[in-house]
Amino acid sequence: MRLAITVPAAAAMMLAAAAGISPAGAAEEWLTSSSLIDPDRERGAFERYDHVNPDAPKGGTLNSAAFGTFDSFNPFIVRGTPAAGLTQFGGLLWETLMQQSIAEPSTSHPLIADAYRHPEDFSSATYRIDPDAKWHDGTAITVDDVIWSFEMLKEHSPLHNRYFANVTGAEAVGEREVLFTFDQTGNRELPHIMGDLPVLPKHWWEGTDARGNARDITQPTLEAPLGSGPYAIESFEPGSSIVWKRVADYWAENNAVNIGRNNFERRRYTYFLDDNAEFLAFTKGGIEDVRRELSTRRWSTAYNFPAFETGDVVKREFVSNSIEGMQAFVFNMRHPRFQDRRVRKAITLAYNFEAQNRTHFFGLNKRFSSYFEKSELASSGLPDGTELQILEEFRDQLPPELFTEEFKLPVYDDPRAERNYLREAVGLFREAGWEVKGGKLVNAESGGQFKIEFLGNSPTSEIIAGGLVETLRKVGIDATLRIVDTSQYIQRFQAFDFDMVTGRFAQSLSPGNEQRDFWSSQAADIPGSRNVAGIRSPVVDALIDKIIFAADREALIATTRALDRVLLWNYYMIPQYFQPTLRYAYWEKFGIPETQPDYLGIDVDSWWIDPEKEKALERKYGG
Repeated sequence: MRLAITVPAAAAMMLAAAAGISPAGAAEEWLTSSSLIDPDRERGAFERYDHVNPDAPKGGTLNSAAFGTFDSFNPFIVRGTPAAGLTQFGGLLWETLMQQSIAEPSTSHPLIADAYRHPEDFSSATYRIDPDAKWHDGTAITVDDVIWSFEMLKEHSPLHNRYFANVTGAEAVGEREVLFTFDQTGNRELPHIMGDLPVLPKHWWEGTDARGNARDITQPTLEAPLGSGPYAIESFEPGSSIVWKRVADYWAENNAVNIGRNNFERRRYTYFLDDNAEFLAFTKGGIEDVRRELSTRRWSTAYNFPAFETGDVVKREFVSNSIEGMQAFVFNMRHPRFQDRRVRKAITLAYNFEAQNRTHFFGLNKRFSSYFEKSELASSGLPDGTELQILEEFRDQLPPELFTEEFKLPVYDDPRAERNYLREAVGLFREAGWEVKGGKLVNAESGGQFKIEFLGNSPTSEIIAGGLVETLRKVGIDATLRIVDTSQYIQRFQAFDFDMVTGRFAQSLSPGNEQRDFWSSQAADIPGSRNVAGIRSPVVDALIDKIIFAADREALIATTRALDRVLLWNYYMIPQYFQPTLRYAYWEKFGIPETQPDYLGIDVDSWWIDPEKEKALERKYGG
């Protein structure tokens, strides 16, 4: 429910916040870090990440590959494809109020803001701007910049509009302090996620370009923007490459989150339209220095090129203890034929992961069984305790078997499995009004054949979807795979112009407001939202709200497990697979800290170039 606050009441809240007093009268403590899991981390100075080398040398070039193309330096709007190095939370160019920790889940450390505070009822949050924070042109980052950034992103960025949906305003309550007010109390995550706000330079965006034209944050641009981060755009070729150069007088060079990091003098991204061409370039050297290998086949069979045989390229697996977000074939439920749960379950039964893992992945991948894989948030067994109490409220709106059966995906573990699963699938189709006639699955009323087009953007899509396409044809479905170029793929994906597509849904150990963007009815028809499936479910909407307003960690875990179970039993998507380790290959030109962060598993920004190794490789392979 939206809180109705009168003008005098709002003014009183502002005065109280300015004085360091909560509306209830208790003093608010300035916190130097923010944590949704371990409150003790919020007090005391954060000195640096444990894994970094504080004396790491600066210099050299990190060469990276990017896939597709780009036509904009504005990542905050739907139009245009942003360049590598830019993200909706700033990337290399813009800093956020606080930086999400790479070593601890759901924890943030000071950056543009040196501290924050909030009242006990979580009805607002105040962030204090570091007096040393500066833009690359030397001007100070101000409270006005923060307020303008919030207002512009809330209005024009679909992601931020939903992420900060319950933030009603931002106001100056001091020369260095910004008060964010919320339309609700009890949302423990809201004060925390305000630290994710990217801060943009108001004076630059409201100024004019070299031709005297007014800049417009609502439009794509290829004018290099003014930033505040560790890198600035040095040069670029639209759609082909971009080079970032380390900012020599970067204001946060000695900030705790940056000690021993951002060590490369330049970061060069070269674009490819084909992943095979990208891999070939990696084997030759000079184009891509560090590669995360997502292809299990390549990892197992293709690392036999000369540079690898001589030890100039190294393969290494890193272990991450962070959560695995779902990767899946996503049904587009905006199409009527996918709105029947029985149809979605029938298609799910046709996916033979075991054969795919054996023939294409050398048995090295594992299948998702949860939207919150590898975490305490994942549901399992039958619901009980608090989770069961939560689900009981919605019993009449949920599949009955959710309460009586453990959710299990089909397992093709013997030769009879396919026949049995496809027989069950045909039965479900029949119940939903589809029948097999003349070898085709047709609608019992219209006679039209059931069709599915899988959308992909590279030859790898054939490996991912090819097996399922062939199996679906066995039950009479007109199943096809369409591979389009990357630009068209992005446009169609964002516009939900597909039947089925592979989607990825990154999660954290403290789910909250972002779940609205993933699954809520509100996000279902907003272009560019992460509700790729088009889910419109009152139960899901209610569970998202319960997650956001969870009173404590125990309630959050129980409610997230309930949401996980509801998503699984409704078969909104077909879970695919994940790699149990992070598989990386890199050219032997780096100095690397002895350890990497346990949470993320790898932090390439903590690596540095070894000049002697780099020169040796250049002499051997060319620079």
